[in-house]
Amino acid sequence: MTLADTPKQRMRLAPTLRLDIAYSAEGWIERFGDSRKRTVVTIGNFDGVHLGHQKILSGVTERARSNDLESAVLTFYPHPARVLRPEAAPTMLMTLEQRLAAFDAMGINAALVLQFDAELAKVSAEEFAKIFLVDALRAKSVLVGDNFRFGNRQGGDVKLLQEIGRRSDFEVVIVAPVVEDGLVVSSTAVRQALRDGRVEDAEPLLGRPFSLKGEIRPGTGQGRKLIVPTLNLSTEQETLPKNGVYATATVLGPRIYWSVTNIGVRPTFDGHQLAIESHLFDFSEQLTSGKMEVIFFRRLRDEQKFSGPQALREQVLKDIERARSVVAAGC
Repeated sequence: MTLADTPKQRMRLAPTLRLDIAYSAEGWIERFGDSRKRTVVTIGNFDGVHLGHQKILSGVTERARSNDLESAVLTFYPHPARVLRPEAAPTMLMTLEQRLAAFDAMGINAALVLQFDAELAKVSAEEFAKIFLVDALRAKSVLVGDNFRFGNRQGGDVKLLQEIGRRSDFEVVIVAPVVEDGLVVSSTAVRQALRDGRVEDAEPLLGRPFSLKGEIRPGTGQGRKLIVPTLNLSTEQETLPKNGVYATATVLGPRIYWSVTNIGVRPTFDGHQLAIESHLFDFSEQLTSGKMEVIFFRRLRDEQKFSGPQALREQVLKDIERARSVVAAGC
């Protein structure tokens, strides 16, 4: 495995999206006009854009291309659970911007992003289908999973959607889930693997290594002075791997560096604020701003408190050597 081909980059956040985006039924109609094409569309949150999502999205683009239709995704922001069951709402694997970039990377033509609020939650399944699928999107095909639910109190299911489709001239295509090693691929399964620190188990579910994207932020400077130099990542992604030390790769612009990354509160220095710090191999620049992405390959150990900076530095040097061994072994 070489550094150039290790991070699977097709989900990399695009600097400029080709994807057309609308934020309401009216916005869609205004954007695409009265003579707009019919669509092949799928509906959902698509958090993580894992292999199951990718299967559906690929089906959308393939059907659209073969029938000269527009490929579209209808998605929501925030996650409906944030409004309906905030105490049980999942942490998100991706930001909205990252989801849109992933749709774009998979060849989707357009996205309808609906703000999920109390008003939208009251819309019945029949109304939802008419307003968004029939009148706005002019759906010709709708691709969903077999457990798909929609409308007020999730009153609509696949059977109702099929009935509406027969009346409104669109077909409903049921896409079977993807199963990896006996486990149905889902955003929940990805979150659990990350919370357990099993980043290598998240990779086959996602079809790529898990990564965190964000901005470089200045740190305290203690690491550079006392341990080893690091870059600190600030990210809006909510689901983080379990606290600990990981073998990683770090992306800065067009360059990718092998690295070792600590997620935690820096207990040796009596820290309390969570930090994501990466030491990049063969890198000596002092950066305090700019885009940064950290790609996770293997968890090396728990975060722990040491007797002082020297003991911590000795352990970090061991971590670096172990991370180099992981890289040499092909992760």
